[in-house]
Amino acid sequence: MQIAAVGRALPTNYYPQEELAAALRTLWSGRFHNPRRLDEIHRNVLVGGRHLALPIEDYERLTGFGDANAAFIACGLELGERALREALERAGLRPEAIDHVFSISVTGIATPSLDARLVNRMKLRTDVKRTPIFGLGCVGGAAGIARATDYLRAYPDQVAVLLSVELCSLTLQRGDASIANVIASGLFGDGAAAVVLCGEDVAAAGPRVVATRSVFYPDTEHVMGWEVGDGGFRVVLSADVPAMAAGLRPDVERFLGGAGLRLGDIDVFVCHPGGPKVLEAIEGALSLPPDALRRSWEHLARVGNLSSASVLFVLGDAIAENPPPGSYGLVLAMGPGFCSELVLLQW
Repeated sequence: MQIAAVGRALPTNYYPQEELAAALRTLWSGRFHNPRRLDEIHRNVLVGGRHLALPIEDYERLTGFGDANAAFIACGLELGERALREALERAGLRPEAIDHVFSISVTGIATPSLDARLVNRMKLRTDVKRTPIFGLGCVGGAAGIARATDYLRAYPDQVAVLLSVELCSLTLQRGDASIANVIASGLFGDGAAAVVLCGEDVAAAGPRVVATRSVFYPDTEHVMGWEVGDGGFRVVLSADVPAMAAGLRPDVERFLGGAGLRLGDIDVFVCHPGGPKVLEAIEGALSLPPDALRRSWEHLARVGNLSSASVLFVLGDAIAENPPPGSYGLVLAMGPGFCSELVLLQW
């Protein structure tokens, strides 16, 4: 199985972090006891700016979950189509070449799902298979690659695509001034990414998926996720996330050992940019050199954390750099469960 191409799409509405922080200070002026603390939190996430699904003034018109979810469907379809068309163009394929669509999101709900609506918009084949997946959060991009790879092992003559659409800004709980929500309001942004994967019998360029591994950590449901209420999705974001990331090394070493490799054999690290503390914990846990996660840090600074789409953005950057043939890459992400997903690549 090979990753033939990655496509990416960002909303046109871009705002520097300072402007977003100012808007949130106004929103929470009567709820946040120390406005300077809000600014400090937003500076500490090291995000320079973010793209939003809607112009910033339109968020006041979202009166409840129904409005936010309707915006998710409308904006998500446009972004998802852009990302998927770009990925197909880079792979040199037409929409009718797609045999299976895996779609990932955790920031909105649609039935029919976004992938079903794209069948009509993009004129996909009527026999295309679809697997919409909800609930994986930040781990979804890596997990989606793994699940698409599982499928292509059974159908090596087919083409699968992974589509991730995450509009995190539409989940903001304006009445919640908790630290977790304040951190999320400074860290998460909006975007979509698509990956084209080809089975062994389909000619394609790009890195080969060598192996995948899922790791679930028992009794850690409290670490990350949503509390779903009348107002929509309220973020659960524990301070334990960096500590979980700091314990990754044994799982990574076992995974690589199964392929006859060690950490020192990995040339390209494609890591989900969960935030500065998470990236620092991973760097320390894996004893990585200073520039190993450069792409993840750069992505975080440019657009923030895009949930499941972010690791796919970083993967696109890695592929664009065209590593030498034979180079090994490790895709790594963590998310609700709590869990991690590992994907071994070779160029």
